[in-house]
Amino acid sequence: MIELLKRLCTVKGVSGREENVCKIIKEEISEYADEVFIDKNNNVIAKIGNTAEHNIMLDAHLDEIGFIVTYINDRGFLKVNQCGGMDYRVVQDTRFKVLTESGEITAVACCLPPHLADGGEDKAPSADSIYLDTGLPAEKVRELVGIGDVVAYDTTPVVLLNNRFTCCSTDNRASCALLLRVAELIKENPVNSGVTFAFTSQEETFGKGAATAAYNIYPDEAVSVDVSFARQSGVDPSEGGELGKGAMICISPVLSRRMSFRFISLAKENNIPYQLEVTGGLTGTNGDKISITRSGIPTAVISIPQRNMHTGAEIVSIDDIESIAQLLYEYIRTAC
Repeated sequence: MIELLKRLCTVKGVSGREENVCKIIKEEISEYADEVFIDKNNNVIAKIGNTAEHNIMLDAHLDEIGFIVTYINDRGFLKVNQCGGMDYRVVQDTRFKVLTESGEITAVACCLPPHLADGGEDKAPSADSIYLDTGLPAEKVRELVGIGDVVAYDTTPVVLLNNRFTCCSTDNRASCALLLRVAELIKENPVNSGVTFAFTSQEETFGKGAATAAYNIYPDEAVSVDVSFARQSGVDPSEGGELGKGAMICISPVLSRRMSFRFISLAKENNIPYQLEVTGGLTGTNGDKISITRSGIPTAVISIPQRNMHTGAEIVSIDDIESIAQLLYEYIRTAC
């Protein structure tokens, strides 16, 4: 699992530019699936078993947050706009990779030294003030970088103490790794239900991937797997789950109550750790779009607790990934 997470989190795949991630996931899932393809929306679709009888769709988005280049000034600095919810508090002096047509270029977000600041350096920078520095003069930058090129965090995956893992893009590559583990479990112990794995694009910007994949697949039921807020310093205990305490099972008006409570029952029956996440409306995940596809698809949302969301140092528990994979497998195994 650690090596899989490292592989998935190292490759760059900002919303709309997920091609390299698609290739890796297709390669990984091909070992377990009966059919695998990448559709025209950068979704990786993989089928296992007889999906004509009863088809469960498992969704995890494969894109990550980042920037898009909007302008190159006369000194060669790149002006950017966000693709997804960038946290501007942690952007300054951070390393990034600019994904150009000819390859990746390292850049650093400019940071005004506190000695030259006006006393407001404790505030998050505005979006308009973010510029990236490649180290090159303007004429060379314009040769290599195009307007519209995307930019991703450049961080190194690290295993922390207590079996925890940190890197950028664990939102949501951790869930992609989790679904690959579910596919492995199904191969080891086949199930009666058909399962369609959908590793979907552009969740961080619009949700196009899940909407189009769900429309085409139109499963009998669906489970969207994502990350959600884990407790840490400054987070109200009522607004987050706990690392190492297992699946965050979402209960929401837009989701299938039957499915949510079946997950709870299975967790209890199999001594699998779980916790609840309750929302009074939309979930903020692909589950929202999947649930209203065509005439409606019964949908559940299961999340991995994560700290430092939308930064270059997101943290998840490998133990959570394994236990949630076991819970999903039990759900699929007992579906028919």
